[in-house]
Amino acid sequence: MDQSVFKQLLKEKNLKVTRQRMLVLELMGDHPGEHLTAEDIYELARKKDPEIGLATIYRTLQVLVELQVIDKINFDDGFVRYELGQMTGDDSEERRHHHHHAICSRCGAVYSFEEDLLDNLERSLLERLGFLVVDHEVKLFGYCKSCREKMKNEDLKLRRDLEVKV
Repeated sequence: MDQSVFKQLLKEKNLKVTRQRMLVLELMGDHPGEHLTAEDIYELARKKDPEIGLATIYRTLQVLVELQVIDKINFDDGFVRYELGQMTGDDSEERRHHHHHAICSRCGAVYSFEEDLLDNLERSLLERLGFLVVDHEVKLFGYCKSCREKMKNEDLKLRRDLEVKV
């Protein structure tokens, strides 16, 4: 996100433009597509501002989430993560572009993808039930190509070991 746009957004919401907020936004911009924890961001921030506190990071992240500048995500691994929001247009309602995540249940690798296959479902919910979807999150769990190959090899080895014992 352009810093001038972010500054304007803060001013519109009667929030102060602080160096800490600008630093966190800069760090998020330096790590696009990454899923950073508050602690990750804190460690990155301390390299540029050794005096910054973890509580400041948490408060700043909360502001950025509320402003829909960053997304707060949970991969069910015990950590809350943050990533720069996907913007596509000028209107705040239309500029949010949802992207989704495929998570390997074995190695924890996270793959982001942007195909939004829920448009028809959302339209149907609105037409049939009058229910307007304003946000959604899709997490798919499974096994990445590398882990599937390892599992296949482990399975073959186990079968060979069992055959030897029989």
